[in-house]
Amino acid sequence: MSTRRTPSVLVMAKAPRAGTVKTRLHPLLGPDGCAVLQAELIRHTLEMTSSHGLRTYLAYAPGVGEESPGDVILPGVRLVVQRGENLGQRLTSAVVEAFADGAGPLLVIGTDAPTLTRDHLTVALSSLEHKEVVLGPALDGGYYLIGMRHPHAGLFGIDAALWSTDKVLAATCAVAAEEGLSVELLRPLRDLDTPEDAAALLADPVMPYRIAALLQPTEAV
Repeated sequence: MSTRRTPSVLVMAKAPRAGTVKTRLHPLLGPDGCAVLQAELIRHTLEMTSSHGLRTYLAYAPGVGEESPGDVILPGVRLVVQRGENLGQRLTSAVVEAFADGAGPLLVIGTDAPTLTRDHLTVALSSLEHKEVVLGPALDGGYYLIGMRHPHAGLFGIDAALWSTDKVLAATCAVAAEEGLSVELLRPLRDLDTPEDAAALLADPVMPYRIAALLQPTEAV
């Protein structure tokens, strides 16, 4: 008997621990401010996915005790532990676990693209009705979303040295082509990684208010 599948989204997130997240934004916000920002990015992303009505999984890094993202988890969100030595392995592990739990089709996103909306998720799911893979390109050469109808683990098997570089999207598309998978690309979005990204996103009218407020810390009087 076939397993009933549920359209789902898997959110990959780093725990909001000062000094380990958003390090390129330290000149703007400092380590503590970046940890607060990371917590809000997780919270915002989970609110957005949950309001869409999708089953939501949160994949978090273990071993950080009380600094895990537990305080920003919403009711109904299912937890998945990230396992593996590099991002590709952690993605593979989390995706396989979500599909084993009945997810499908599955959208995988991070928390770095604050202008990602429910509309993007809707378009991605629609794309998977006629394509096997959907990718949301990030302006830095990575991707903010990858979606699939089946657990194509090979898509995360790119050279480990390429993760967090501007070659991720191209390498992933190359793997998809090698495996004969049809791909649709969504509209590019900007990740929030640097002070330059922050300035550009603050000028975007769809930037979420709570995140924008954290990027404009008040100066001490």
